Amino acid sequence: MSNRPRPAAEHPGYALRGRQGVIIEALGRAIVAGRYAEGDVLPREDDLCAEFGMSRTTVRGAMTVLAAKGLIEIRPKTGTKVRPRALWNVFDSDLLGWAHLEGEAGGMMDALIELRQIMEPAAARLAATRATIRELGPLSRAASALAVSIGDPVAYPEWDVAFHLAVYDASHNPLLARFGLLVADFMKIAFEIQQHGDQHEVDLADDAARHLAVSDAIARGDADAAAAAMLEVVLDGKNALAAAMSDADPRA
Repeated sequence: MSNRPRPAAEHPGYALRGRQGVIIEALGRAIVAGRYAEGDVLPREDDLCAEFGMSRTTVRGAMTVLAAKGLIEIRPKTGTKVRPRALWNVFDSDLLGWAHLEGEAGGMMDALIELRQIMEPAAARLAATRATIRELGPLSRAASALAVSIGDPVAYPEWDVAFHLAVYDASHNPLLARFGLLVADFMKIAFEIQQHGDQHEVDLADDAARHLAVSDAIARGDADAAAAAMLEVVLDGKNALAAAMSDADPRA
């Protein structure tokens, strides 16, 4: 059996592969970065075909995906326009990834941290009252793996993500489980940022102990303790991320 956690079975974004994926990512990043502002009309279909060297079918498929993400509105007679930011599908993890790549993720990450402070303790509380043996196994395994992976900068983040997904799964709430996938992508970006910060500021032994406290509270069915322990985990991660971002950019 592998010592690494299994990857999530699904992804809240889209598989951006192939020729269509090139257009989706290029235009998606341009919109998220503001190179196409709210209300701007995107280039005509013929122009996009020429720019990317792709067929009408490929371009139209890419536009359909961007529309599904809430980024654009397709109007046959008036052109394809960028929608207001408030109407974007902010729970689409591709948007978070593009914002990070374009240096525009600060606001989204602040909002996600705030949302995690609300959602994750609630998920842990539900898990403490609903988790079955099937869910307690992966949760306990991830918590134990964190403790033995504190010296491994590759394995530790993987087990951290697996732990949080296990908590969401144990909540038996399908919407929370879906939100957990977005949290997983957020955590991967946060770990990437921290890798460029001052790693000596992060005490992974303490972090692993806090995760174990969440797991133990869920296993014994103590909802209040599980929620309180999970809030500590989220706040600790928030502080570590803030320190790393400040270390990378004093203006952060």
